[in-house]
Amino acid sequence: MCGRKTLTKDAQAIIEELLVDEWDQKNEYNPSYNIAPTQNSPILIYSNKRKIEHMRWGLIPSWAKDKAIGAKMINARGETLLEKPSFKNLVNSNRCIVITDGYFEWQNIGAIKTPHYFHDPEKNILPMAGLWDEWRSANGELMKTYTVITTAPKPEYAHIHNRMPVILPHSRIDIWINTHDHSPAAALDNVLPYRDELELYPVSNFVNSPKNNSARCCLLYTSDAADE
Repeated sequence: MCGRKTLTKDAQAIIEELLVDEWDQKNEYNPSYNIAPTQNSPILIYSNKRKIEHMRWGLIPSWAKDKAIGAKMINARGETLLEKPSFKNLVNSNRCIVITDGYFEWQNIGAIKTPHYFHDPEKNILPMAGLWDEWRSANGELMKTYTVITTAPKPEYAHIHNRMPVILPHSRIDIWINTHDHSPAAALDNVLPYRDELELYPVSNFVNSPKNNSARCCLLYTSDAADE
C-alpha cells in the first residue's frame, strides 16, 4: 500500500519538471515531509492542458452518502480497477497523477514495524498513478478527492511490503492523464511495478505521527541516531 508520502520540492521546480500549464492554488502550496490520508496535496490532471489542483487524499465516490468512506479508500488495487464500482468509471474520465517525490512503507518483522523511505536517487518527482472524484455533501460542500493506485512490488522491494504505488515514467504521464486522447486500455497497460531503481532506507518512528512534518521524517535511521 501507500499510506504516507512526501513532496518537498518548491512550486517552481514542480512546474518545470512536470511541464505544468496552470496552478491556481500555487500560493497555497507548502512542501511536506509527511503527507497523510485526509490531507490535501497537489494533483496533476488534464483539461486541455496540464493543470494542478489541490485534492484530499482518500477517495470519496460521488455517490457516497458519508465522506468518512474516504479514509478507507486511500489506495486502489490496479488489478481490479475495472471490477470496483468506486473506480471503474473513473478509469475512463478521471485519471490523475499524484505528485510525490518519495513515500514511506512499514516493514513488519514480528511485532516490530520499521518505516522505510523510498525516493528517486536523483531526487526527481515520482509520478504516481491515481484516480479522482468530486463529492458534494447534503449541505452543498464540494470536495475533490483522490486515491493512489497500487500494484505488486518489484522483487527487490517485496521484503518491505507486498504492494507498491504505480509510479509512471515521465514519458507516460500524458497517456495516463489525457483521457480524451488515450483509452482506458492504453492507460492500464502502464499499471506495472516501477521499472527504474529507487533508493530506500530505514527511517525513525518520528514519521509515524502525521503531526511531525520536517526533514527529520526522511533521515536515515541508525543505531547511533537511536542512542542520541
